[in-house]
Amino acid sequence: MDSTMQQRRRFQTSDGVLLSVIESGVDRRAPLTIALIPGWCMPAWLWQPQIGALSAHYPVAALDPRGQGESAVPAHGYHFERRAMDILEFLRPHENVLLVGWSLGALEVLEYAHRFGEAKLAGIVLVDSSVGELPAPPPEGHFLDDLRDHRDKALDDFVHAMYARPRPAAEQTALLNDVKRMSLDNSIALLSSGLPREHWKACAHALQKPLLYAVTPQFEAQALNLKKNRPATRIEVFKDAGHALFVDEPARFNALLLNFARDLTRHPA
Repeated sequence: MDSTMQQRRRFQTSDGVLLSVIESGVDRRAPLTIALIPGWCMPAWLWQPQIGALSAHYPVAALDPRGQGESAVPAHGYHFERRAMDILEFLRPHENVLLVGWSLGALEVLEYAHRFGEAKLAGIVLVDSSVGELPAPPPEGHFLDDLRDHRDKALDDFVHAMYARPRPAAEQTALLNDVKRMSLDNSIALLSSGLPREHWKACAHALQKPLLYAVTPQFEAQALNLKKNRPATRIEVFKDAGHALFVDEPARFNALLLNFARDLTRHPA
């Protein structure tokens, strides 16, 4: 399998929006496909350290959600019900998927499994996102107000705070440009679902397929409680990484995913 062979696939959603996907390692004989969902306003290319390395072993598909990356930026659909439907339609060409969601993308993965079931899935990976367990994360403070009043500064601070280690300036500029593609109102709508924390806890507890929860210290206590309440959960704490832990420690994260994927193929659920 040629891990360097990456291509863009585009598909139209059932509500008429053109979404973009990065695909690599297209050998359909592989036992599973790794599918990647990024976080709030983030592009699929942020998963590049994973796409390049993991596609040497499995087909990999990384979604640009609506309004993000190279996908269209419609005026509608920035809520969990529609975003879960987008994941359903994104996964349509694939079978036996290891579905990985980061940050807001982790909640969208939970909503997908809640609404549409796990028949397509071999396993699930949730990356550094609150899953409704105790302790509740601290309030977001003035972030939404800052977005409304000083959007450029708020987004610049947000992007720089994702990492424990500085990133190249050109990469940061490209990422900021992508984050700003979505309108202010729609970016706020994504953060204002109104769903209670108990909803995500119930979704996580209800999962039947193998679950890996990879977190930084901000969610370590939640991870321990999820392991206590759902003992089959595997947890991994990246103590020295930032929120984008898969960028800060790509070799460790990729090895974690590969080991989990190999276990899934040896012992399918």
